[in-house]
Amino acid sequence: MERRERADAARNRQAILRAAEELLRRHPPEQVSVERVATAAGVGKGTVFHRFGSRTGLMRELMAERARELEQAVAEGPPPLGPGAEPEARLVAFLARVAELGARNGNLMAAHEHAVLTAKGERREDNPIYVSWHRHVSGLIAEGRPDVDAEEIAHMLLGTLHMEPIASQLRAGEHERLAAGFADLVKGLFRGAGG
Repeated sequence: MERRERADAARNRQAILRAAEELLRRHPPEQVSVERVATAAGVGKGTVFHRFGSRTGLMRELMAERARELEQAVAEGPPPLGPGAEPEARLVAFLARVAELGARNGNLMAAHEHAVLTAKGERREDNPIYVSWHRHVSGLIAEGRPDVDAEEIAHMLLGTLHMEPIASQLRAGEHERLAAGFADLVKGLFRGAGG
């Protein structure tokens, strides 16, 4: 009986996540409510709240699924994204992949951002995905440029993803220009080493 309940819970979780993902493909983020997700997933609203706690929790989990693949590539994948490349090359590759992730999931990122910013007591800087990305970016900057404030520069680079002109580009699926801009900034930053 317990196995069946676990299987049902796992199926419900996947149905809820897929329904949210599909709704975000077709509708602006502000139109994707817990009620709509529950209806599309064929579960009760209470099931969504029980599993994810809130709309913020649902968006956070869906975004976390997207981020896990990137984190695995960073930890174990081939260079330049994974270990073995110089910090500059790794940072350029990472920011390009983040831009691509944003373009493929523009409405999800917008919904996630909105959910986090409207939740009481939530700050972007406390989000586990942001914390992980910031740690990686600031670590690479510190490795290649120990003479600068790596933590602050990492906030500046990642913060651009939340600026409306950039977020608009990402929602439109345009990431190449952002990736090229990131690459120029990183190359300029690393060129300044020692001089």
